[in-house]
Amino acid sequence: MILLTAFSEESQQSLSQEIVSVVLKGGIFLLFIAFLTRYILPKLLHALAYSTELLLIFAISWAITLAAMGDSLGFSKEVGAFVAGVSLASTSYRATIGARLVSLRDFLLLFFFIDLGIHVNVSYLGAEIISAVVLSLFVLVGKTVMIMALMSIMGYGKHTSTVTNLSLSQISEFSLIIAALGLDLGHIDENVLGLITLVGLITMGVSTYMIMGSHIIYEKLLPIVSHFDKLIPHRHQKLGNLDEVDVYGVDIILFGLGRYGGSLIRALQGSDLQVLGVDFNPELVRQWRNKGLLAFYGDAEDPEFAATLPLNQAKWVISTLPGERIGLTLLHTLEYQKYQGKIALTSHTEREMEILKNAGSDLVLLPFRDAAYEAARVLVTDFNE
Repeated sequence: MILLTAFSEESQQSLSQEIVSVVLKGGIFLLFIAFLTRYILPKLLHALAYSTELLLIFAISWAITLAAMGDSLGFSKEVGAFVAGVSLASTSYRATIGARLVSLRDFLLLFFFIDLGIHVNVSYLGAEIISAVVLSLFVLVGKTVMIMALMSIMGYGKHTSTVTNLSLSQISEFSLIIAALGLDLGHIDENVLGLITLVGLITMGVSTYMIMGSHIIYEKLLPIVSHFDKLIPHRHQKLGNLDEVDVYGVDIILFGLGRYGGSLIRALQGSDLQVLGVDFNPELVRQWRNKGLLAFYGDAEDPEFAATLPLNQAKWVISTLPGERIGLTLLHTLEYQKYQGKIALTSHTEREMEILKNAGSDLVLLPFRDAAYEAARVLVTDFNE
């Protein structure tokens, strides 16, 4: 974004002089912000953290200040605001600030799209429908293939790669911001901006339905996406494949080694039950292995991974991953594998609990309700004593 300003039509300098000037000013600007972010900003935010209102006001002031600095240095206001966002995101207060700014962001986003629409030549869009459709297909298909290949190279399985990249197949809102910046700098005209906007509308609309039907699409594309598996060994293979380990006497297979799953495992470790833990986070898998747990990397929604589990040994399969979709997917997978034991799923709502019970779950865990019942039992016992 900083280098784009070097190619502005309004520049009176030669291209080489403009590039050198932009690089020098941009480098000094970024170094200055990096220094503030590293040494000044954390202390300042810590002093303001007692009031979320002050944090909100400071975040807005910080963004406006850097936007003005970026504009005065010959960059754009967008560059300054972007740098402000990056600097705030690197602090430990990013979650609090982000939560407070969501409503304001959505409100201001409305005006951005209104301004974007004002510059779009609607009469020209009709002639660009074919071009927009071709570019949209290129984005939806080409981006999907590239992301899937990259995720396979990084070691993710085909199920994770497919479902993830379907949600990333559209062009982002940031593309529209870059396009608007290009229009302000004179790099593109209103017709090109209209074409980019139309591609954004098409890809965002199509990707919405792709996300909703991602698991159905995965099943249809399974013969094709299987080829990506051969690019590089998966992360679960690097962490130890179940096929390569002798697993005997497993009583419980537990999906999810996070806070709730970890607490459940610690409670079960006092018994003589043998627990096999499965989680999608490789760091959690390593941590639990270091504690002596039989733990493996795996995806609860991957039907092929379930086939590698010692289901014929386990009397219980427990999922501590909340959600109707995950629970139903695991139920269908275990049914397909002809699992004969009992199944326990996790839910956060009464409605989901009824759905999972009706679908065939032997037990539905409600962490918050169960914790409340246990707390009430302890309190009542204490009063009775």
